[in-house]
Amino acid sequence: MTAPIALSIVIPAYNEAGRIGATLGRVGDYVRQHGLAAEALVVDDGSRDDTPRVVEGFQLRFPFLKLLRHETNHGKGWAVRTGMLAAQGERILFSDADLSTPIEEVKRLTHWLDHGYDIAIGSRGLPDSQVAVHQAWYRESMGKVFGTLKRFALLPDIYDSQCGFKLFAREAARRIFALQRLNGFAFDVEVLVIARKLGYKVKEVPVRWLNSPESKVNPLTDSARMLGELAVIWLNQRRGLYDFPTNSGRQRIGMTNDETPNDE
Repeated sequence: MTAPIALSIVIPAYNEAGRIGATLGRVGDYVRQHGLAAEALVVDDGSRDDTPRVVEGFQLRFPFLKLLRHETNHGKGWAVRTGMLAAQGERILFSDADLSTPIEEVKRLTHWLDHGYDIAIGSRGLPDSQVAVHQAWYRESMGKVFGTLKRFALLPDIYDSQCGFKLFAREAARRIFALQRLNGFAFDVEVLVIARKLGYKVKEVPVRWLNSPESKVNPLTDSARMLGELAVIWLNQRRGLYDFPTNSGRQRIGMTNDETPNDE
C-alpha cells in the first residue's frame, strides 16, 4: 500500500529555466534529508524556454517530482490553482520558483497548522520577519501603497498578502482554490478573502526572505494591474460572489495574528 502524502509543494513556473534547477535541488534535498512523505509539483505555465526539460531532468533524481504543463501562459494565479487542486498531500504549500523564502521555513508554518489553524502564510511585514535582501526602493514603495489599499479595502489584519510561501490544509485548499477567479498576481488577496468568507483560521507567520534580482514582476504594468484586481475583488465581495456557506457549520473566523505588525 502506498503511504499517504503528508506534504505537497506546488511551484508555479514561467520561463524559469535559469533558476528552477537550484530550487528543485534544494526542495528535493530537504524532502529526502527529513524523510518526508512528500510530492513536489511544478506547474509550467506555458514557458517558452527550457523550463520543462530542466524539470524533467530533475525527475530522474527525485521521483516524487511531478510536472504539470499549460500549453499557453495564463498567469501565476492560474498556475497556482492548477497545482493546488491537483495536489494530493494532507497539507499543501505553494512556493515561488525563486525560493525567496527558503524551504526550511515551512517548519514555521507547519507549527501553526499543528495548533489548529487551517492556513499559515509567510510574512515579511512582522517584527520577527527577516528580510535578508531587500527589493529595490521603488518596488518596496509600490508594495507599501498596494498593502495600504489592500488592508483598507479587504484584509485589515493581514500585513503581507504577497509573500509567495503559503501552507494550506488540504480541505481548505480545495474549497478555496475551486472558488478562485483571478489569474494575476493579486490572486493571493482573493484567496485570503475567500478563506475569511469560508471561516478558515489563517495565521500570518514571520519568515526569512531574500529578494531575487530576477523578479518577473514589472514594476509599472503589473503594479497597475494588481491595483485593478483589488478593485475587482472588492466589487466581487460587494456583489456577494464570495459569500459562500461557512465550512461545516463552523463560525466565521477572521484573520488572526498574535503579534503587533510593522506597517510595511
